[in-house]
Amino acid sequence: MYYSVGALLYCPANQKNIVDSIISEKLGTKFSLALCLEDTINDNFVEEAEKILAESLYQIYINYQTQPFYLPKIFVRVRNSEQIIRLTKTFGDVIEIVTGFIIPKFSTDNASEYIQAIIKANEIISKPIYMMPIYENSSIINLRNRIDILYSLKDSLSVVEDRVLNIRVGGNDLCHMFGFRRNSDESIHTIKPISNIFSDIITIYGMDYVISGPVWEYYLGDNWESGLRQEIKDDKLCGFIGKAVIHPNQIEIINDAYKVSQNDFNDAQAILNWNKNSNVFVSGNITKERMNEYKTHNNWAQQTLFLAEAFGIKA
Repeated sequence: MYYSVGALLYCPANQKNIVDSIISEKLGTKFSLALCLEDTINDNFVEEAEKILAESLYQIYINYQTQPFYLPKIFVRVRNSEQIIRLTKTFGDVIEIVTGFIIPKFSTDNASEYIQAIIKANEIISKPIYMMPIYENSSIINLRNRIDILYSLKDSLSVVEDRVLNIRVGGNDLCHMFGFRRNSDESIHTIKPISNIFSDIITIYGMDYVISGPVWEYYLGDNWESGLRQEIKDDKLCGFIGKAVIHPNQIEIINDAYKVSQNDFNDAQAILNWNKNSNVFVSGNITKERMNEYKTHNNWAQQTLFLAEAFGIKA
């Protein structure tokens, strides 16, 4: 479940044509959807956007009952904790198709309120409601406090750990604070002040949570596809799984990049099926290209099988 969010397509919550796009499977059959009530919506039109969101979800829900189609994991990106409770009640039975809520600018100032709202939402309805906090608040830039803040937030999340589907990072928001913007042939991981923040998040959260990669803002023009593939390669090497998406053109590339190679899949199976009574816990792999070690590569192997289940195996 935690590995299956994959390519998360962001869409303004007041975009009415998203209903037809989902029902007709125009966007494909392997992505997740974030309907945003925060930065993409004018402050003066939030109430209107909530009504459009509720109607859109209702239409998707009703149509799915009569003629099923690919139903992505659907998340709502909120502005505040009060919205979580209000929308959970407003959606009624339609909450069945909502996987959870995305928490923007997650920080020590709002963590408690958001976590309590998620707990309350899970008490209101019988199905699990997940949260995905985004680490993009300016407070984590300050080196004097960053580590303490990240550990404090992790401690706060411990009471809802099983409901934290992914940890997400706001690459563009963090870049904005410095005035950075990468070009289509540049990976965000080469921007050291940003990649250092990512490294700290991975170090503190990576052994307990799935952490999703930052958005790539290019979807047409020179180098956009090769640039995206390179950044995903860097994402994967650094410990990110999945990626935020701002245009449907990016979905197929992200899904393809996260497919597991046949060689990795075979090695993962061999490691997890190792004879525990063997007197040797190291062996060359089936292609005799590298060494597999049962104790050293066990976590990698488990993760590889999760990824294979979520994204598939490269032909």
